[in-house]
Amino acid sequence: MKAFHLLLFHGSFIFPECILIFGLILLLMIDSTSDQKDRPWFYFISSTSLVMSITALFFRWREEPIISFSGNFQTNNFNEIFQFLLLLCSTLCIPLSVEYIECTEMAITEFLLFVLTATLGGMFLCGANDLITIFVAPECFSLCSYLLSGYTKRDVRSNEATTKYLLMGGASSSILVHGLSGGEIELQEIVNGLINTQMYNSPGISIALISITVGIGFKLSPAPFHQWTPDVYEGSPTPVVAFLSVTSKVAASASATRIFDIPFSFSSTEWHLLLEILAILSMILGNLIALTQTSMKRMLAYSSIGQIGYVIIGIIVGDSNDGYASMITYMLFYISMNLGTFACIVSFGLRTGTDNIRDYAGFYTKDPFLALSSALCLLSLGGLPPLAGFFGKLYLFWCGWQAGLYFLVSIGLLTSVVSIYYYLKRIKLLMTGRNQERTPHVRNYRRSPLRSNNSIELSMTVCVIASTIPGISMNPILAIAQDTLF
Repeated sequence: MKAFHLLLFHGSFIFPECILIFGLILLLMIDSTSDQKDRPWFYFISSTSLVMSITALFFRWREEPIISFSGNFQTNNFNEIFQFLLLLCSTLCIPLSVEYIECTEMAITEFLLFVLTATLGGMFLCGANDLITIFVAPECFSLCSYLLSGYTKRDVRSNEATTKYLLMGGASSSILVHGLSGGEIELQEIVNGLINTQMYNSPGISIALISITVGIGFKLSPAPFHQWTPDVYEGSPTPVVAFLSVTSKVAASASATRIFDIPFSFSSTEWHLLLEILAILSMILGNLIALTQTSMKRMLAYSSIGQIGYVIIGIIVGDSNDGYASMITYMLFYISMNLGTFACIVSFGLRTGTDNIRDYAGFYTKDPFLALSSALCLLSLGGLPPLAGFFGKLYLFWCGWQAGLYFLVSIGLLTSVVSIYYYLKRIKLLMTGRNQERTPHVRNYRRSPLRSNNSIELSMTVCVIASTIPGISMNPILAIAQDTLF
């Protein structure tokens, strides 16, 4: 009985995660006892579980930081805001996937199970307070990611992407385990041990730092750990790419801030230098290679590599100059901008069967809403005023400048100009109105009669509104982000 009460006591600290676990069990029960006519229930249960988890997080906001499960898990505002971002990603991705699943006749139950389980793994990673959880939680997320990327088993490109993703993910996990090897597993105990033994400047710490940076780098996919990203983006089902493009970065960013800020607080100069190199390489390589891409998904893959370079600036700045607040704010806008763009790619790809950028010529004449929405999201990704992406980048770069990262911010500004150029090229193609410039794919484009088309438009509308928030609405977002301390 005492053990049961103890379980309830600790379970109350992970109530949002428990809601997702209950949703997973319910999905399995309904799938084993129902037929194909009950498919709408699967979407409803998944979406409801995610929304209820978000609601539970809101009710827990501003509570005192709590460490539970014998030091394995920590609950505080900083962790919860990243958990909210993960839940938001999944909530938007499910309606974005409905029509794709219906048209391709994918197994709906397994897809939703993998999405919810990956979200659950990411949430546990955000609150991880020991090295075992920091390893097990991302592996839970990664295994679901591998299965999702290879979901279309008959597609050769999907199988190739999954193989590369799995092999590189396994290699990075082994390197991460090497970096996590030590005498203690709880983060604060590691700090105390380093102080007591005065080993915080030892070569072993440097080796651990490099190994952990490589392991986390694979999840964040900055250059030069980006090799898997373009192939996985191009070969995987588009809704899966949309999901992975945002959730992996949110979860890895939360993990990186905790690991670098707590156990490696004595080696801040070293990990700042490592992350600065990664940020510079990511911003330059990501945006320059994106210029040459002919596939929309590959272009967004390299664009995401550049975007993570901007996010790393916030990680380097840290709490001292609102670095974490600027990173969280930009991450929120990035989710809406990226998912809004992918909603357009999902819809266009289902009706035309192509992903080539040139085949989008004249798309505005056939589906003005989708084309305009995609254009707004791309402009926001580029950081043009008065869209949300501009204010997100402005705040991020301003915090970096205040922290003395002049070279990094200068590189960020220059590469942002490059990104605006290739985004505008794509937008010009979308808006081309002359008949001779329209491709056969656009001329034969037909809007879907399926009711599920409304779900893509719902996700798109939410993302466009969030991507075009004017600067006057930034104050409440910044106030919440600035309240996210360890």
